[in-house]
Amino acid sequence: MTIATASHGSLGEAASDRAFFGHPKGLSTLFFSEMWERFSYYGMRALLILFMTMSADAGGMGMDVAVAGAVYGTYTALVYLMSVPGGWLADKVLGQRKAVLYGGILIAAGHYCLAIPVDGFFPIGLALIVLGTGLLKPNISVIVGQLYAPQDVRRDAGFSIFYMGINLGSFVGQLVTGYLAQDAGFRATVVGWGFDASITWHWAFGAAGIGMTLGVIQYVLGGKSLGTAGVVPGGASTPELATKFKRQAFTYGAAALGAAALITIASWTGILSITPQFISDAAGASLMVITVVFFGALFLDKSWTPAERGRLWIIFAFFICAAVFWSVFEQAGSTLNLFADRNSHNEILGYAFPSAWYQSLNPMFIVMFAPVFAGLWLKLGDRQPSSPVKFALGLVGAGVGFWVMAIAAIKADAGEMVGPIWLTMVYLIHTWAELCLSPVGLSSMSKLAPPKIVGAMMGVWFLGASVGNFMAGQMATFYESMPLTQLFGVVSILPVAAGIVMLLLAKRMTAMMGGVK
Repeated sequence: MTIATASHGSLGEAASDRAFFGHPKGLSTLFFSEMWERFSYYGMRALLILFMTMSADAGGMGMDVAVAGAVYGTYTALVYLMSVPGGWLADKVLGQRKAVLYGGILIAAGHYCLAIPVDGFFPIGLALIVLGTGLLKPNISVIVGQLYAPQDVRRDAGFSIFYMGINLGSFVGQLVTGYLAQDAGFRATVVGWGFDASITWHWAFGAAGIGMTLGVIQYVLGGKSLGTAGVVPGGASTPELATKFKRQAFTYGAAALGAAALITIASWTGILSITPQFISDAAGASLMVITVVFFGALFLDKSWTPAERGRLWIIFAFFICAAVFWSVFEQAGSTLNLFADRNSHNEILGYAFPSAWYQSLNPMFIVMFAPVFAGLWLKLGDRQPSSPVKFALGLVGAGVGFWVMAIAAIKADAGEMVGPIWLTMVYLIHTWAELCLSPVGLSSMSKLAPPKIVGAMMGVWFLGASVGNFMAGQMATFYESMPLTQLFGVVSILPVAAGIVMLLLAKRMTAMMGGVK
């Protein structure tokens, strides 16, 4: 995505603005906006597959795990995939400021739809959250970058503060919604108020909506602190280009609405049976086609120099590895979530806690260990591992986490409930793996990309996350049909194998990167 350049005056103001812990005041607005958005996203995601598989009598949807896993994977995949057109729309038509605002409103509306205890609102809610997140997620980060002059040494530290907002929102969101939906004491209180205990699922979704609403309100109230950042679409540099892109957006939007209308009509007339599995299969096929077309177009372009073509192969390898990693890591919301709910004894010192709370461990560990890893790489300096080696460490770590799960599953398959230590260990190992792989991923891709496609690399990273999330959902479909020891063992094989291959090829890949660390 192209980043609109600010005026010299605004850059000067940004350099002297140190109102938020030495950073521009606008960072506080974006920090809390992203914190509330992640509160809502992860707060809802922590409950999604549990809500879908819970019996109708208990307030859930009564889906089979196989169907719920497919729905979950499709939803999370589309959340990341829509970041690509969301970024394009902001860059060419809306500007990042409007895109974030409209995205936040759509997300809040989606959560409020989920808060309505009527099944028909469920797919509408998920669709609104997908569209809203696609607008908000990639563009709020762009605005953060625009708060700083190009050479402002505070930029990296500013993104680190922003990243803490992400993890704070995730941590608190999963605690709050897990408590509202699952805590036995709160459910008893709700019954005492005269409500059915099963309604608490929808109260939790409503809490996610309230969180996003608070984020939108403070984003609007703090808008003045953002100056001109993100106001003008960076790609529409002339009136002619602005008109051209608006026409393209109208054409693409009309085509999408037309396709949706045709599918709806086909469903009503019985020509098509629009089931969750049909939607999942369509999403999987679309991801495959998009990936093949995107990389096929890159490699068929004859304008690349030999060095650039070599770097494109590295980018493709990183994309594959990222997809494999996220397919394992993102099972936090699917298989690990089900294991926490069904096979874990969730009690510490006599206090029974909601199973959704395990998912707060990752953001907590991120806050604890991110400074440790940053300090380690800084201390190692030129002796720190290369990007391929860091990717390999992340992949192997993801697999090792599921080795731990396979051991725990031996007890679970025997009918025992396992203690909290097992999932805690898995989340700790996966956090360390994430800190090896994720921070270097997008940075390396953008540095490796030939100049004319640097903007597309953000899309490649989100596409890799989308493919990984889809695969994570598909793996969850086997939760009830395969022994857990076997399932977790199989899941561990691919990341470990990919990590070993990366280690073996690390020296050659580093040489092909042409000095990029």
